[in-house]
Amino acid sequence: MALLERLGLTPEGLAESLGKARVLVAGDVMLDRYWFGDVNRISPEAPVPVAKIERMEERAGGAANVARNIAGLGGQATILSVVGDDEAASALTRLMQADGITTAFSRDPAIATTIKLRVVARQQQLIRLDFEDAPSHDALSTKLEAFARQVADHDVVILSDYGKGALTHVARMIEIAREAGKPVLIDPKGDDYRRYAGATLLTPNRSEFRQVAGSWHDEDTLSAKAEALRSTLALDALLVTRSEEGMTLYRPGQRRHEPTQAREVFDVSGAGDTVIGTLGLAMAAGLPLETAMSLANAAAGVVVAKLGTAVCSQAELFGL
Repeated sequence: MALLERLGLTPEGLAESLGKARVLVAGDVMLDRYWFGDVNRISPEAPVPVAKIERMEERAGGAANVARNIAGLGGQATILSVVGDDEAASALTRLMQADGITTAFSRDPAIATTIKLRVVARQQQLIRLDFEDAPSHDALSTKLEAFARQVADHDVVILSDYGKGALTHVARMIEIAREAGKPVLIDPKGDDYRRYAGATLLTPNRSEFRQVAGSWHDEDTLSAKAEALRSTLALDALLVTRSEEGMTLYRPGQRRHEPTQAREVFDVSGAGDTVIGTLGLAMAAGLPLETAMSLANAAAGVVVAKLGTAVCSQAELFGL
């Protein structure tokens, strides 16, 4: 409640605005599988721990986790992506629909749906196994056509890039969305951001930004690098998430910093999904970018205290 009071918001008014907001999320989706167990011995076959699996969980990851965060905060989310024509795709669809998320998956029989399998024992991840393929040209073309049809029915577009190939046509997707008058928020990947030119906002984390812009030794240098990138790419704004240092928003001639809200950091995986999902939903609800940033920072502080890809619920956010 203190957070909303500081931002001049009421729970009732914000809940109503978020409930009307519609966000289209496109990008790389994946199925996060967790095998939980215990380790009490070393294998006689090799010097590795033996995990006795006691339970298993499935969660939607990648761009699908962005959509989960939007739905968890009471917003309307549509998820658009390319998946395989397999059991994992069906599992993802069930998870999405259970959270009230509209799915627009293009099934590509030539690929396998991306799966990240984590074995966890005593609250520690022992190993992660990845299964993934790049989508075919035909599937990507079908997805681009579906994207063009979906844009007009949403208030904000989020493009979640995990480098798996679903955003091969990201430059064209930005054009389509901006021509329709929709803000485009992007969680970027890789060391070449030129293909994101013309977006409304990018949300790189600290290490991602350093990979693109180089290192810095003080806030002035960081601000100069951020403004240079923002200007070069013709972005409205750039938000750099900085882990324990919080996050900093750069707009033309402006810099706004929010210190971290996390009281305990348990697992940062998926925190970027929470940040961009909350930002996009708040903007779709008509809130100013600075207010959206404060809500996103608070929501991220909630999820890093949870294990694995998690979401911040509306009740948790409103209770801060």
